[in-house]
Amino acid sequence: MDYVLALDQGTTSTRAIIFDTNGGIVASAQQEFRQIYPKLGWVEHSPKDIMGSAVGVISEALVRANLTAAEISAMGITNQRETTFVWDRKTGKPVCNAIVWQCRRTADYCKKLKDDGFAEKIYNKTGLVPDAYFSATKIKWILDNIDGARARAERGELLFGTVDTFILWQLSKGRIFATDYTNASRTMLFNIHSLKWDTELLRLFDIPFSMLPEVHPSGHFYGETDKSFFGSPIPVCGVAGDQQAALFGQTCFEAGDVKNTYGTGCFLLMNTGRRAVKSRNGLVTTLGAGLTDKPDYVLEGSVFVGGAVVQWLRDEMKIISSAEDSENKARSVADSGGVYIVPAFTGLGAPYWDAEARGTVTGITRGTTPAHIVRAALEGIAYEVCDLVEAMEKDAGIKLARLAVDGGACKNDFLMQFQADILNCEAVRPRVAETTALGAAYLAGLCKGVWKGPDEIKKNTALDRVFTPNMTELTRFELLNGWKNAVLKTRAK
Repeated sequence: MDYVLALDQGTTSTRAIIFDTNGGIVASAQQEFRQIYPKLGWVEHSPKDIMGSAVGVISEALVRANLTAAEISAMGITNQRETTFVWDRKTGKPVCNAIVWQCRRTADYCKKLKDDGFAEKIYNKTGLVPDAYFSATKIKWILDNIDGARARAERGELLFGTVDTFILWQLSKGRIFATDYTNASRTMLFNIHSLKWDTELLRLFDIPFSMLPEVHPSGHFYGETDKSFFGSPIPVCGVAGDQQAALFGQTCFEAGDVKNTYGTGCFLLMNTGRRAVKSRNGLVTTLGAGLTDKPDYVLEGSVFVGGAVVQWLRDEMKIISSAEDSENKARSVADSGGVYIVPAFTGLGAPYWDAEARGTVTGITRGTTPAHIVRAALEGIAYEVCDLVEAMEKDAGIKLARLAVDGGACKNDFLMQFQADILNCEAVRPRVAETTALGAAYLAGLCKGVWKGPDEIKKNTALDRVFTPNMTELTRFELLNGWKNAVLKTRAK
């Protein structure tokens, strides 16, 4: 039997999963790593932590599967997107910590870009809005603020990469300097229509072209890991940003297919085929994962804090002891008691794009209990997704009837039922919830010939549960109206 390894480098942890040809999980390993907060609104990761966890989980997964690296047919890499690394071309040493996608340090500069009239130009080329979320302003910040970085970059000594590129470079000992269409499309430097790095945008952000990696389809032979890491080289045949990998793992291959990932944030993606849908409702247009040099387009809505609100309840508020405990707490009360939580810890993403907004809890009374707070937090995640769906339905001109779900928080039955209720559509959960890693594995396996095509992959798909809506129209209207009012209070200056 062929085995395919997926390395899933996420925002709070790194995991490696080994899949068999049926799409089943043979073995997995996971490791959390530090979140670094140097200043209010700033978020960083240590490149050493990223690489240490990546090498560690791959080695551990191989041991747990009782396999050697030589028995792995192909590896796929999927990663937190937009997070920015800059390192020395010769030594591989980063010039500073990685700036994470959540980091808001460049929010003022992004506001200036909008005020100066660059928003439409940027959107027309990249499908993105000027926001600190994306990589371009992070690169510029590093070049402008790290001693000597700009001069070194202009001499061709420094390289830029998102997580996938940095891992490929390190695991190949500098032989691979590349990314894929999906990750490139999240940098705010890549023209999603010409499928090339945009020289006009590079001039706008004052970023040397020499820093940028080659760009390939997601399913592509990138090269091999150096044998010194795992005993034998492993062919890397797939790379995709985590959300596009999840869309592929959910087998959303047709125009109109939609999935939502409940991870640290929430990410709603719709495959729009060969049509780049221009959003007029706060969404972004990006590129999907595939095996050709003509990738499908994707309409995407992102909220910065999804499942992370559950971590906040556990780690900072100490209201729950585990993520699993949140479901029991939420079910212990009939409703949220009028409490709404808008988890805008690092601003509001789509469809609002309000960098200045901060989290709010509204509707507290003397009778409010920790259970009400927990329930309101979970419901807040579903409301955020509802905002995205509403915007997507307007842009795409279709009514959503079915939502494919994945990510850690989709295991919460209370949240999934409330999501189906508030959207008034089915929420469909697959048996293998790790669809991000599965998507990376499918891309690598298809490229390598482990699977012959999309139809063979679809046969592997099995459902765990379908959540059907069971809420009256009046209740839905009242709850959504309360949410809209809570968002207005969150955004009030």
